[in-house]
Amino acid sequence: METMDQKFLSSWPNVGFVPESFVHPPEKRPGNLVVRPCKTFPVVDLQDDDRTQIIQHIMKASREFGFFQVINHGVPGKLMDDTIRVFKEFHAMSAKEKASECSKDPNRSCRFYTSSEKYATEEVHVWRDALTHPCHPLEEYIEFWPAKPTRYREVVGEYVEELRKLGQKILELLSEGLGISPSYFRGGLSGNPVLLVNNYPSCPDPSLTLGLVRHRDPSLITILLQEEIDGLQVFKDGQWIGVQPLRHAFVVNTGYVLQIISNGKLEGAEHRAVTNSSVSRTSAAFFIYPCKDILIEPAKALTNARDPPLYRAMQFEEFLKNFMSRSANAEPVLQNYELHAQQMKQ
Repeated sequence: METMDQKFLSSWPNVGFVPESFVHPPEKRPGNLVVRPCKTFPVVDLQDDDRTQIIQHIMKASREFGFFQVINHGVPGKLMDDTIRVFKEFHAMSAKEKASECSKDPNRSCRFYTSSEKYATEEVHVWRDALTHPCHPLEEYIEFWPAKPTRYREVVGEYVEELRKLGQKILELLSEGLGISPSYFRGGLSGNPVLLVNNYPSCPDPSLTLGLVRHRDPSLITILLQEEIDGLQVFKDGQWIGVQPLRHAFVVNTGYVLQIISNGKLEGAEHRAVTNSSVSRTSAAFFIYPCKDILIEPAKALTNARDPPLYRAMQFEEFLKNFMSRSANAEPVLQNYELHAQQMKQ
């Protein structure tokens, strides 16, 4: 029987092969990994004096890629470096310490696992260890966060507050670009941010497995902090392109919730994570989710008789539950909502 220490990837000493349970079907493997970084990947300067131009850049990037990097975003570079350092220190702890640090809340708001939370039942595992916990309101959840490393709560607490401000800034720009109120996403629609810290250990054969399979996020937007190590790939125009990390930049992508609210004008962006054979890689995704009881539906300002709603209204909790039950594949979930919308139009 597999023990906890054996299950966590980071606890495997000098593993020399990819176990069969981590080997993906040939059609889903990254193969020879010859994916070149995209030289035209959008980079948005948030300190540009021309707000109209910033909005145009963000909307163009969101429509064409579903992704963009932001620079001059207001989050101190030192805080970004300290945060990555603390995350790496956490993942370097023993498996027992990590499990202990993530078991303080009986409601399991803070969790640590390998591959996914469905490890016991999933057909194929992915090559990652993950730490996740909610971020807001901070005073409600911080006592359940890891207390080790000793600076975790101090550094990450400051970091998530900065990310909440940055998230609101980006959502305001997207709102204006879509033609809805700049305050549309404030309050409950963005009131449930969750942090996911991924560690992708070095892999003996990266051509056989993945750090994360092809997917889209069930968020409004996701803001990603990553080391300066290649690993994130975006699916565009029928092929995978690499996202070259820029120092002290964030990667932003659109999610399924924004697809629903924008009535399909923006789509959740497909992406995956690959591994490498020489070094481990750490990244932290800040998912901006609605509160569970919030109704998500196409913004009324974006629908009319000629452009009717594509999706029916639903509570976010309902959507997320369906999304997770489909193994993080929202396509069939959205198809059900789309079908309902088409029936209402008849």
